[in-house]
Amino acid sequence: MRHKPVIFIPARFASTRFPGKPLVMLKGANGQAKSLLQRSWEAAKAVVGVDGVFILTEDERIRAAADEFGATTLMTSDACRNGTERCAEALAQLDTPPDVVVNLQGDAPLTPSRYVEALINAMSEADAPQVATPALKTTGAHLNLLKKDRREGRVGGTTAVFDQSGHALYFSKEVIPYTSDYGDEDETPVFHHVGVYAYTPDALKRYMQSDPGPLETLEGLEQLRFLENGVPVRCIRVDGKTNSFWEVNNPCDVEMVEAILQREGIA
Repeated sequence: MRHKPVIFIPARFASTRFPGKPLVMLKGANGQAKSLLQRSWEAAKAVVGVDGVFILTEDERIRAAADEFGATTLMTSDACRNGTERCAEALAQLDTPPDVVVNLQGDAPLTPSRYVEALINAMSEADAPQVATPALKTTGAHLNLLKKDRREGRVGGTTAVFDQSGHALYFSKEVIPYTSDYGDEDETPVFHHVGVYAYTPDALKRYMQSDPGPLETLEGLEQLRFLENGVPVRCIRVDGKTNSFWEVNNPCDVEMVEAILQREGIA
C-alpha cells in the first residue's frame, strides 16, 4: 500500500549569512506582512496530493511563530547540520512512514506548487529515482542576477549541471557552466537549482550513514553528499514562464522577493 508524500520545511534560526531569516517579514500585494516561514508554509500547503506539511526546527522562537499561523511543528535536535539531516531525523517521528519525503526549504516562498508536484510525479514513475530536485532553465535576465551576486561577493543561488538523462553531474554556488552574455529574454544553458528535494526514506537513511565529503564541505551544499557517495540525484527541468523565482539567501533578497510578490498579486 502506498502512502502519500509529506512535506517537511526545515527552518533554522541561526544562519551565518542571515540570522533569524525564517522570521523576517515580507510584504505581499495587499500590503500584509507575513514571515518568510509562513509564506513558505503557504506555498507547501498549495501542493496537491500530500498527506501533511510539517515545519522542522530546534528553535522555540520558530515553533512559537509556526503555532501562531496554525502550522504543525516537529522539534529536531541542534545536532542536525543541514535540512536533509533534519528531514531524516523528523521522519522517525511520524506514525506512518511516507513513501516520499519532500524537503521544501524555508527560504523559497516563491516555489510554485507545480515544481513540487513534478517531483512527486517523478518519484512515482516506474524508473523512479531515490532523490529528485527541480532545475530551472534561466533567461539572460535571471542569469545576470546570479552573476551579480557572485560579482558583488555574495553567496546566492545554486546552479546545477546534469546529463542527458537528467542525472546531476554537479551543483555549485558558482555559476556553471561558463557562458557568454545573453539578452534578457534569451534562454541560456544555465539552470538555477530550486531548493526542493524529494527523497525515498531509504535515501535519507543512506545519507545519515555517510559523512560530509570534501565537495559538500567546500560548497556548503547538502545534496553533494549523495553524489559523493554514488547516490544519483535526478534533476527535473522546470520553467519560469508563468512565474518568477528567487530565494531569500541574503538580506538584499527581501526587497526583490517582495517586488515579485506584489507584481504577481500574491497576498
